[in-house]
Amino acid sequence: MFGGDRLWAYFRRLHRIEQRELREFRAWIETTRNLIRLTSLVVIPLLLALVTFISHANPALSFLLFPPLASGTHTLFSDPEGKYSTPWNFVGGLTIGALCGWLTLLVPHTEWLPMGSVGGVSPTGAAMSIFLTGVVTWVMDTEISSAFSTALLVLLTGTPDRAGIYVLSIAVSSTLVAAVFFLWRKSVYAERAEYLYQSTQGDDHVLVVMRGEHPTATAMLGAQLASAHDAGKVVLLQLADADAIESVGRGNADDSGEDDTAHIERTVTDPEATQSEETDGSQSVEERAASAFASTLEKQAHTIRTKVGVPCEVVVASEGSNPARTVQHTAHETNCDLIAAPYETRYGSLSPFLRELFQGDTDVLVHRSDNERTDWKRVLVPVRRESDVAHSMIDFAVRLVGRTGHVSVAHCIAKERERRTAEEMLSHLTETATIACETRVARAPIESFLDTYARGYDLVIIGASQERSATSRFISPPTFYQIDSLDADVAILDRNYRM
Repeated sequence: MFGGDRLWAYFRRLHRIEQRELREFRAWIETTRNLIRLTSLVVIPLLLALVTFISHANPALSFLLFPPLASGTHTLFSDPEGKYSTPWNFVGGLTIGALCGWLTLLVPHTEWLPMGSVGGVSPTGAAMSIFLTGVVTWVMDTEISSAFSTALLVLLTGTPDRAGIYVLSIAVSSTLVAAVFFLWRKSVYAERAEYLYQSTQGDDHVLVVMRGEHPTATAMLGAQLASAHDAGKVVLLQLADADAIESVGRGNADDSGEDDTAHIERTVTDPEATQSEETDGSQSVEERAASAFASTLEKQAHTIRTKVGVPCEVVVASEGSNPARTVQHTAHETNCDLIAAPYETRYGSLSPFLRELFQGDTDVLVHRSDNERTDWKRVLVPVRRESDVAHSMIDFAVRLVGRTGHVSVAHCIAKERERRTAEEMLSHLTETATIACETRVARAPIESFLDTYARGYDLVIIGASQERSATSRFISPPTFYQIDSLDADVAILDRNYRM
């Protein structure tokens, strides 16, 4: 029996490890650069293996086609949105280069065009083939480097007849590769947000912790995030300590002499439930406190249902000895995948309550309200790198602004030579968004950038930087430590994964 329990424990541990690795791989592949690299490592060898197999079945296909085909295929898949990464450029460029080399072989051999050089290709013939290829590809706008490879390799065939077979081989094999690339780009790459970006598919069941100075604003933020998905819902959670239970419970009925302050937990899903319950003297202090808290929450839930149009439930629970753990437990019980909590600080840093929420297994969005705003139409999303957190932040921004709002995605650089890489990264992040997003690359520290531009936006969404090392965080504290001075609402997102 003991051995069976230990075996089962090992099995569960292996299952947790497997799930963690799978989630980490999903997060890794959400980076467009990683997706492209993985595709290149898998697809290009398989395509060339297929072409090789066909060449064995049909001797008409020459082995000379493989070098330019491999180079051109890598160009296609490594930069799917590039200027020359189109099926027409790929097929046309390779074929045009081969045709230009073939035309060179058709020129009569005269004294000024010797053909007896090393390998059977004269310098004059090579120069003429490259010149023709450059002119034709320039005029037809099919300039790819592999075209010049085919222009030279076709000369090695030696005769116009064999060169003609080579041209046909290039056209057929490049068309096959282009067809696979077209299907991949249309069905996988262009739809990667739907299939691969797990971070943008969830977070539609939102648990809102009703505490702090502006709980209504945080509740509306959570409601608007949830309303973007058809299956969205909001759960409003009221935590109460023993003193609050005692005060509210005895304030809603005559003192009955009861002194029961045990743990209470109550979920109200029916809008009329709190109004139909009796509040006579037979109820305990906890029951009267739960009814009072739930009645207050229900008013807010009714407002959310009316204004946002998303289902809303309310939960009242005693916070116990560990409020953060109570919140996480409630999120699991109510099947919520995002916890929205108000911003809290202690001694200039995040409160212990928020720190523990960040260490949990459910996504957390911490909201600092600047002026109790309940509508956000201009959102700024500063990103540090391409990641699942960055995709989530952009997805949240798009949900909030809708079709009529404005989203800016920004990245700060230290040196001007980093600009092109930054622009490419922002392009990868925003090209799958459902609305057009502005991208900004600023050569400035992130703190200075936010101080200057945050006032022009309703909300700034930043990442929690949980993956940074202790040394890194000591040398350069996370950006959210400086958010108190920003003239805009701020949301801090921390991505977690249930095991």
